Amino acid sequence: MAAKPPAGDPVQDAPQVAPPKHAAAGLPAIGHTLRIAQAQMGVARTARTLLKVNQKNGFDCPGCAWPEGDKRHTAEFCENGAKAVAEEATLRRVTPEFFAAHPLADLAGRSGYWLGQQGRITQPMYLPEGADRYEPVTWDRAFAVIAEELTALGSPDEALFYTSGRTSNEAAFLFQLFAREFGTNNLPDCSNMCHESSGSALNETIGIGKGSVSLEDLHQAELIIVAGQNPGTNHPRMLSALERAKKAGAKIISVNPLPEAGMERFKNPQTPHGMLVGTPLNDLFLQIRIGGDQALFRLLNKLVIEAGAVDEAFIAEHTHGYEDLAAAAKDADWEQTLTATGLTRPEIERALAMILASRRTIVCWAMGLTQHKHAVATIREVVNLLLLRGDIGRPGAGVCPVRGHSNVQGDRTMGIFERPAPAFLDALDREFAITSPRHHGYDVVRSIQALRDGEAKVLFAMGGNFVGATPDTDVTEAAVRRAALTVHVSTKLNRSHAVTGRRALILPTLGRTDKDVQASGKQFVTVEDSMGMVHASRGNLPPAGPHLLSEPAIVARMARAVLGAASTTPWEEFERDYATIRDRISRVVPGFEDFNARAARPEGFRLPHAPRDERRFPTATGKANFTAAPVEYPEVPEGRLLLQTLRSHDQYNTTIYGLDDRYRGITGGRRVVLVHPEDATALGFADGDYADLVGEWKDGVERRAPGFRVVHYPTTRGCAAAYYPETNVLVPLDSTADTSNTPASKSVIVRLEPATAKGTPGQAAAQ
Repeated sequence: MAAKPPAGDPVQDAPQVAPPKHAAAGLPAIGHTLRIAQAQMGVARTARTLLKVNQKNGFDCPGCAWPEGDKRHTAEFCENGAKAVAEEATLRRVTPEFFAAHPLADLAGRSGYWLGQQGRITQPMYLPEGADRYEPVTWDRAFAVIAEELTALGSPDEALFYTSGRTSNEAAFLFQLFAREFGTNNLPDCSNMCHESSGSALNETIGIGKGSVSLEDLHQAELIIVAGQNPGTNHPRMLSALERAKKAGAKIISVNPLPEAGMERFKNPQTPHGMLVGTPLNDLFLQIRIGGDQALFRLLNKLVIEAGAVDEAFIAEHTHGYEDLAAAAKDADWEQTLTATGLTRPEIERALAMILASRRTIVCWAMGLTQHKHAVATIREVVNLLLLRGDIGRPGAGVCPVRGHSNVQGDRTMGIFERPAPAFLDALDREFAITSPRHHGYDVVRSIQALRDGEAKVLFAMGGNFVGATPDTDVTEAAVRRAALTVHVSTKLNRSHAVTGRRALILPTLGRTDKDVQASGKQFVTVEDSMGMVHASRGNLPPAGPHLLSEPAIVARMARAVLGAASTTPWEEFERDYATIRDRISRVVPGFEDFNARAARPEGFRLPHAPRDERRFPTATGKANFTAAPVEYPEVPEGRLLLQTLRSHDQYNTTIYGLDDRYRGITGGRRVVLVHPEDATALGFADGDYADLVGEWKDGVERRAPGFRVVHYPTTRGCAAAYYPETNVLVPLDSTADTSNTPASKSVIVRLEPATAKGTPGQAAAQ
């Protein structure tokens, strides 16, 4: 019997708020997790499915990209991972009858939470021009519609091919191959909105845009700095790695504007002691002002140099630009740093002492560092610290950008990038006898601008929630509605299905949990985790319906419909047997030699990483590069706050699993803004008052998110926090990081005004 979704859209305008809750974070909260899973899947299906998550003979969690060790627990998943699996393996179904009962206007008024709770989409759906609701369509007709629109374009660059981080290596490789054979590098992806700043900084400084550490390195580190990251909510399985490092003697510094439960005390359910007592992870919590990280690391670098604590041999042999950094660091001063960071001198001195005492240091970071105007410069400054200490290319040390989505790193490795390296295109062209375009394509921000300006007419999204994930909601939605055709390859409903071009398609696809059987037999796909390990993923459940296609099959059939007989690429063969895709990948992408044999290993295989493996740095100088950008930090006018957007605990990316954030004491709603009690009082807001958040940006456009409950919370003074996607409306499209063009979602200047009305589910969805 199919599980029933909620009948109505829950009211989200009156969240309940308990006192700030920094209780221990568990991995996972077993009872709570099982209740959610069983509501979606039933008891037997829950057991059958969760026991396969992240196992060597099972499927990769569709959530985060945190790696697994060689020895795995029976429950090798976190709470949010279990929720992600439950929503994909749910018994709830979205049928053609559902779409007949819910016109587009109705879907547009629903919250993202309600849409996601309806279940798996079972058939291809088509919105004809002028229609008010989706109708069922055959796959052949769906691909014919796509071919009509793509072949009618004046230029291939009028098409945009977006990729979510959940897409497998095999599907991603075919997707970018199709786009380039079609004639465009317009391959925006979710990396553009999250870790693009990391890739930009690391490519310049160490020559490869990926982290340099393994899970074993974390276990061996003497000091781990976790900056701009909340593992307890966003990467919960990381907590067990930090716990193991801590038990081996490592010290941990957390740098964050908000105190986070997971770092204060972690209760590991894998052991009785862990459940009963827990482990405090933080040795030092630096509660920094939003955007002050570059100033902090610049001063630390100055103090390391002044202490004579640099690795002179490493610097002389392996680096370039030390003198420039040393000269710039000399100008760092305490007064500016304390203003930028909001920290005290003793706190910074204590951090310095821990750095000087460590022989093996790792710095981990996530969106708190990457989504600022000066994000790339900040990450370069982090790299400077590690280079000064010789902490790249030695065990237990290195850079660790913690990526969010399951295969977002693998998608980039497979060529999902609007600015591909010439060597990659050369190899692709040799293998397939095509001529790839060499001019750069559009990233996410530039894609929205192209839609807005009429330069792009077709948006094809391979997974994800493009409208919900992107900035400047009103601008983005208006831009998408100008498209001639929008296509979304999806497992479940989200906001993007309600914001369409003149015509729209929803193409239902297999998920990670689904068994994938093609003409040659049962298939598997592969993914790359956050630390460069590639491994297989094999679904074990019957598909959600007989009309679903896999992502590789969708790309292959679209390519045949669009490119026709002019293409000599064996698309039908690729759909029939994914091993043939991997054979081609092995000849195009370095590190994937003998791909099929290595992917068959239960543990998978590690990709080469020259800085880590050889202390070889494939940069323009042939060495690791010190950098010396001017120090920046946000300056906020009097009476304003600096807002960061963030996730609740019941959320993964734009997917909302529930309306609670129990680690922060919030239940039953999401339209809350966390403000320091003294700031809120000074601005005239008591705890529980309602406010409109009004963004201020140099273009003078008013961006308003209405009806947020003010929650007195121990944030850094002058700073505030609220959940996205509800606050994406406040992030200007043109407010982006230098170099990477990543939206600056972590540094939004806002003022609080008394609410004109409390938030409603419709507003929550629209915002």
